Amino acid sequence: MDHTAPSCDEIETLAHEVVAKLPHAFRGRAQQVAIRVAEFADDDTLAEMEMEPFDLTGLYEGVPLTEKSSFDQPMGPDTVWLFRRPILDEWAERGNVTIAELVAHVTVHEFAHHFGWSDDDIAAIDEWWS
Repeated sequence: MDHTAPSCDEIETLAHEVVAKLPHAFRGRAQQVAIRVAEFADDDTLAEMEMEPFDLTGLYEGVPLTEKSSFDQPMGPDTVWLFRRPILDEWAERGNVTIAELVAHVTVHEFAHHFGWSDDDIAAIDEWWS
């Protein structure tokens, strides 16, 4: 198992590979969402979410498809953010998943928000965090 910490660019590449493997019904819509990787979420985001820097591995920023209207004026592109350092921290803590598996999990979780799923909806079928 490779224990080398990937760069932001490598994590972004892994996330794009995940999107490319989504089922056809979701792939096209997902490919319209920007994927960005940063070391951590910015201070304003962390304060708004009342979270510590290492607690936030990913974030969907945009209007979920279930809430979009053709009358909406876009404020910016929908974006899935992945936060490298918290992802690496969780990877090291878990020790039982590859970095690709963890990035895939966080990426799919954030895209679920894009498709209109709440955290409770995701938790009902996702046993990852148990």
